[in-house]
Amino acid sequence: MTNLESQRRQYDLVEIARQRGFTDVEVIDDDPGRSASGTVERPGFDRLVAWLCAGKVGAVLCFDASRLARNGRDWHHLLELCGLAAARVIDLDGVYDPCRPNDRLLLGMKGSISEFELGILRARMLDAARSKARRGELRVSVPFGYVWHREAGLGFDPDIRLQDVIRLIFARFRELGSARQVLLAMTTEQIHFPRPSDEGRMISFIWQPIRYRNVISILKNPFYAGVYVYGKSEKRTAIVDGRARRSYGHRKPIGTWEVMIKDHHDRYINWDEYERNQKQLALNTHGRTGGAKSGRGGRALLSGLLICGRCGRRLSVSYVSRPPSRPVYRCDKPNLMMGLPRCMTFGGPRVDAAVARELLRAVEPLTIKATFEAERMHRKRQEDQRQILDLQLQQARYEARLAERRYAACDPDNRLIAAQLEKSWETALRRVQDLEARQPMGNPSTLEVDPQSFSDLADNLSAAWNAPEVTMRARQQLLRTLIADIVVDVDDVAREVILTIHWRGGQHSELKVRKPQSGEHGCSTTEDALAVMRSMAGRWSDEHIAASLNRMGIPTGQGKTWTAHRVASVRRVRGIHAYQSAEKDGVWLTMTEAAKALGVINHRIRGLIKTGVLSAEQVVLGAPFQIRAEDLQSPQIKSAAARKDRPYRFADADTLPMFT
Repeated sequence: MTNLESQRRQYDLVEIARQRGFTDVEVIDDDPGRSASGTVERPGFDRLVAWLCAGKVGAVLCFDASRLARNGRDWHHLLELCGLAAARVIDLDGVYDPCRPNDRLLLGMKGSISEFELGILRARMLDAARSKARRGELRVSVPFGYVWHREAGLGFDPDIRLQDVIRLIFARFRELGSARQVLLAMTTEQIHFPRPSDEGRMISFIWQPIRYRNVISILKNPFYAGVYVYGKSEKRTAIVDGRARRSYGHRKPIGTWEVMIKDHHDRYINWDEYERNQKQLALNTHGRTGGAKSGRGGRALLSGLLICGRCGRRLSVSYVSRPPSRPVYRCDKPNLMMGLPRCMTFGGPRVDAAVARELLRAVEPLTIKATFEAERMHRKRQEDQRQILDLQLQQARYEARLAERRYAACDPDNRLIAAQLEKSWETALRRVQDLEARQPMGNPSTLEVDPQSFSDLADNLSAAWNAPEVTMRARQQLLRTLIADIVVDVDDVAREVILTIHWRGGQHSELKVRKPQSGEHGCSTTEDALAVMRSMAGRWSDEHIAASLNRMGIPTGQGKTWTAHRVASVRRVRGIHAYQSAEKDGVWLTMTEAAKALGVINHRIRGLIKTGVLSAEQVVLGAPFQIRAEDLQSPQIKSAAARKDRPYRFADADTLPMFT
């Protein structure tokens, strides 16, 4: 772009050609900026070869042999074509006839010397660059957040706003574990990222909404871990249509980098965290061997976490077509790829519910501590967001003041410039107004809460997990923070799904879930409810049984409350004998029947039972009382029921009187 003297000398070859007597001179300048090493397409050189083959060229003028070809194959091929077409080769030293052996030998030596000279220069420069890079002094292009200082070397960018955005990206990835989730979270918060506005010279920037490539480039760059790296990418050469084609920018594994100097400069994260980030990004690559699907929502809680205990592959998720759609886990890769039988297939709702209960049981002892930690993280997140918004507002106000000064310094009569400056000033003021509207109202709360006030938080953990406001994506992300993976197998004999849960802390636990029979659904009545019905049927009516089940908190198979009609329906299906008053032989009485026999109200009978004067039985806790009819004939019971002044109590012989 700046050293153009050699280019002018090449165009001066037109005058030399006319001095040699040529009148029809064609200048081929299609290839500037294209390497002559034979690895890229050169339409100008190809056009020259085509004219030589057609016999339309009398002489080829070149400033230097390296200008036509930087490899021996193209140079000697050109000389051979010139010899066949009887075309001369002319440079600044003279005229050569490729048909003559001496001239051809001289031209071949010139081409070889030019190729060798270029190779020596290139090797010398690359060796010098590597030597300087081994000391960490080679000023390579650095990512956003770093600048080369004149004296101190590589250091942080002085822009505090840019530093906070980069630190926020690492903090969000540490929290969410997915580059895609980091992008979505920062897009929701309207976080911006700089973009070069000077065609890659990295001098001036404009702030635009953050993109995925910004997030992934920051997470994968080792410079942010304080590591100076040189030679982390390589070039590859392939033969395409008989010509070498080179491609650049292919990443090399960490152990194959040419230069790697740790603790070379200031860092945003340490090296251990960088390695964890690379491992997490590799696991998030869905579809590769060992990759796991991140929590993206859906109806399956364990999507991407289950591993087949027979073949080692991850289980896939499918959904039944009939509504409501239910997830089904299956391992059918052997069937699809090799025609083998499927390893296993089982329904998802029972397994998801069992793993959720196991998760809640595991985190229940740490619920209060986790709540305060979540509150601390939430406040830290609000502070980070508030700080970034403050920095954006400061920069927007500075740009508005700068636009105002430019407008004030402009000549009012020059309306062409003043109108544009006025428009820029209005745009800056509008951005300041938008940022001020996004500022949160008030200061964050600094109240201290007593941990004892959250003593009943563990009881509400299950209700919080099943709350309708909690999305499946949130449940999946919470599950992945505590569980690494789950190895699953199916015992076909016992009809059980055996789950081996691998927790993040290194512990393992086994969980067995009963696999339902064919045609069995999940809305059946529980065994506890059936046991109560079998115990109370024949003595109590369906209304009493329904009331007892409701008091005990046992719902129906569909999660509803009990009624006499529902109790009767279950009894008919299960073959439980019904209540019939004619079958009662008078041995047992209800509380209402006992009160009627003694001529008192139910409250008096309940008081006698509570004080232990009258003995009564209950089938289960919460069921109606059963009183023997013969106990009502006792004189003590009749006397106690007839007393009206104060409650009757038995005289205990072991109790000493207070007064003699």
